[in-house]
Amino acid sequence: QVQLVESGGGSVQAGGSLKLSCAASGYTDSNCGMYWYRQAPGKERELVASIRRDGRTSYADSVKGRFTISQNNEKNTLYLQMNSLKSEDTAEYYCAADIRVPYDYCSGPWRPDFGYWGQGTQVTVSS
Repeated sequence: QVQLVESGGGSVQAGGSLKLSCAASGYTDSNCGMYWYRQAPGKERELVASIRRDGRTSYADSVKGRFTISQNNEKNTLYLQMNSLKSEDTAEYYCAADIRVPYDYCSGPWRPDFGYWGQGTQVTVSS
């Protein structure tokens, strides 16, 4: 069974930093990519950053240059380093994993509805 557990959220003043972690367990060898999403009250869920199996990363325009996604494969942990935080970064942050069982060599696109999700961690940035 796949399990994702986020941690590291909290309250910080604008301009500050936080580092989120997401510990993954189960079928991690079948992982095609990992993602950080966020959702603020009354807003749509937003893809913040992604890291694919081959290490390629991508970011939402709103966080480019401020956030960095990374992973420690030995620890099966995903990270999101968030610097220069703004009040508009306030949201519940979720990690998600694109785990293919059975493994299909990552053919086809990421399908969030078929992914595995953590329970979320709250980030609050005060101005």
